[in-house]
Formats: sequence, structure tokens, C-alpha cells
Amino acid sequence: MSKTIAIGSLSDFVYGRCPKPVTTKRGLEIGTGLVFPEVNFTLPTMNINAQTWPQVVGHYTEMIDDVIRRSAELEVPQLQIEFETLPDMTLNPAWGLEINRLLADKLIAAQEKYGMKTALRFTPNDIREFSRPPIMRSGIHWEHMLEVFDKAGDAGADFLSIESTGGKELNDEALINADLPGVVFSLGVLGCRDMEFLWKHMVAACKKNGVIPAGDSACGFGNTAMVLADKKMIPKVFAAVVRVATVPRTLVAVTQGAVGPCKDCAYEGVYIKAITGTPIALEGKSAACAHLSPIGNIAAAVCDCWSNESVQNVQLLSGKAPEVSAEQLAYDCRLMNVAARRSPEDALRLRDWLVESDAPLDPQAYVLHPEVVLRIAKEIVKGKNPYDQTRIAVQAALQELRKGADEKAYRLDPREASWLDMMEMAIEDDIPETEEAMIAQQAPLVDKTKCSLAEYGINS
Repeated sequence: MSKTIAIGSLSDFVYGRCPKPVTTKRGLEIGTGLVFPEVNFTLPTMNINAQTWPQVVGHYTEMIDDVIRRSAELEVPQLQIEFETLPDMTLNPAWGLEINRLLADKLIAAQEKYGMKTALRFTPNDIREFSRPPIMRSGIHWEHMLEVFDKAGDAGADFLSIESTGGKELNDEALINADLPGVVFSLGVLGCRDMEFLWKHMVAACKKNGVIPAGDSACGFGNTAMVLADKKMIPKVFAAVVRVATVPRTLVAVTQGAVGPCKDCAYEGVYIKAITGTPIALEGKSAACAHLSPIGNIAAAVCDCWSNESVQNVQLLSGKAPEVSAEQLAYDCRLMNVAARRSPEDALRLRDWLVESDAPLDPQAYVLHPEVVLRIAKEIVKGKNPYDQTRIAVQAALQELRKGADEKAYRLDPREASWLDMMEMAIEDDIPETEEAMIAQQAPLVDKTKCSLAEYGINS
């Protein structure tokens, strides 16, 4: 991997544009100047089985029809849909593939009818964790995932993504305990090793079947930390460091052949864009239907697609929630695109307003500040391997948080100030410089009923 980042200048780091844009077979372009909605939707609370399957199909038909209709009425020039399978739809691959085909056919028809460029991102969920301890490289769950990957093209997918979970079985406990070495081991060793294994298979399946390998998300790691911080179960500064620590793990997808757009819930995507130049989807204020966050505006600052994360097909006063969500995204994108059309300076001005409205208020927003991102990204690429990059990411994040606190660039809760000291000590004393040393340190601590290190190619 290059030791220089793809976007070196702050003036080039803006929404809608990237050095390595992506174009689908139907002509939808990502990263060439236009920000557009990526709408995600899901079922209301219900059982999924053979008896309810006609209702499931009915819900997805209604959701896609509503979103397409409203997008056309609002003259959305490009529309991307993300279909994230529910667990039952990956456990039974035929179900997930059927819904994907349904959505793909609707989008193809919409492009022909309205002239609106359309695309479909297919995101099967990672069901390997259904085994305990998780079986990552074999078994029935892995076979189901491979089937879905291999048939995604025939089912109409333009993009293939996943929110993979390798290492999560240890990371969850490390987060609750605010155990920084445990987080670095989970992400930098287990997570990165699993990403290499998983994305080799995904990229191979994409090449064989004419699908674009898009990207991953550390949602189960970084966003879990964000939620725990919101509930005051862990410090915000700790969650901010975890966010940056997820970057090398998600970066592995790109080194294996993913080309973007990175997943919407991957807030680490801003670093992926800076390092690789690939386009990214992001979510923020218009994803409050799915989860709350302290980064609602800043997330849009350098996005290429703008998403709602997901919303259930439930009735609101104005209409069904997916249609409402599509409208919110359409207006967000319209504003960004008008500013960009006015002038490059206006786009940068809007970007800076989005940043300034969040970054001073929370350390988790501060580490997404474009200036901070570029500085940390330049350090991450100096790493010799994914583990080294993770260690450097944590160290660089702490340096930026320390500097920002000293300069009062963001609001640091006085009760959290000591956590900067503790994390700096952990980096110095408890996070070895090599992966081999980290494995030797952490392997004896692993509960074998929760995690099998052999699934990550580690003999212990």
C-alpha cells in the first residue's frame, strides 16, 4: 500500500468528489461531483417464515415503490438503494436473493421510466457469529454466505458490501471494560485477519459475477462504542479513539480489491476516502430514525452518497417511513449539490459549516474533522501491516485529542480528562509494537468458550 494518502490537500477533501470515482453498468456515477441518496429500509417487527413470506414480499414491494415514486417526484437525479438482509434471509439464501431481485427489477424499470440513474447495494449480514464460539472460515453459515456472494450478480446487485464481525466476540467485552489493549487486539489482529480472508472471497465472487465490491463497515465496533458512550457507559474520548482504531480494519477491504462506496454506517469511511481516494457513503442527522449520534452534520462534510442507515416500514403522519426518509435525504443532497454548483468555494464553505456545527462539541466529532482526519491518515499509512497501522491509529488519535484538548478545540468533559492519561499509558506500556508480541500477550487471556483463535489463523 502507498505510504502517501490519496487526498493530501484540505481543499480537495469535500463531499461529492474523490480521486477514484466509481461508475455502474447503468451509468450511475459516485464521486464525480453529485451527492445523492442511498435509501435503506427494513420490515416492521414481524416473524419471517414460510407462512409470512408473502407479507414480507409485500412490504418490500411497497417500500421500493414508495421510495422510487417520491424520489421521482422530487426530481432526484440518482438513487441508490441498499438492501441489508435480515438474518433469516442469509440463513435461507433463496429468500434474500429473491428480495434483491425484486428491488433490482424495480430500479431498472424506474431508470427506464423516469431517466433517474439507479443502483442497488446488496449487503448480506454476517451470520458466522451465530455459532458460539464463532466459526469464521467453514461450516454451514459460511457456506450460506458464499452462496449469497456467488449469486448476488444474478440477483441484480450492482454493489456487494457487508458489515463483518470478525473479532467482535472479544471486542464487545473490551469496550464495556474500556480495555484499550483488548480493543487493539480485537480490531488490529483478529478483525484485520478476518477481513483479509473474507474480502478475498467477496472480491473473487464479484469479479466472477460482474458485481462491484464496495466496502465494509466497523459498525459493530465503532458504532457500538458510540452508543455505549451516549449511554454514559464508557468515556466519549475512549469511543473517539475506538473510532479511529477501526480504520485499518476497514481499509483491508480496499487493499483486497474493494473500490467503494464504503458503507454508510462506516464513519471511519472519511479516513478510507482520504487514504485511498475511493468514494464513501455516510449517514448522520437523517439517520436518526435508526440511531442517535453526536455527529449528525459533520458526517456529511465529505460524503459521496448520503444515507438514512435504515428505517422500518411503519406509518407516519405524512406517509410510510421509507418514503419520508427518502424525502429527507433528497433535500439534504439538493442543498449540497446547489452549493457545489455555485462554486468550489461555496462547497467548501458548506463543508466547513457542517464541520464547525459538530466538531467543537464532542471528541467523537472532533476525530472526524477533515483537518484531523488528514493528519491522522498520513500517520496510519506509515504502518508496516494492519496491526501496526492500528497501533499507530490509536497513538495518532490520542495525540490529536490531547492537542485539541489543550487548545480547547473541542469540549472535553472534565471527568474524562484523566482517560487521556490512562490511554497514553496503555499505549506506552500495554500495546506492543509487533503483532506477534500482542498475540503472545493477549492469547492467554482469551476465553476459549467465546473465541477460537484458530479461526483467525492463530495457534495458541
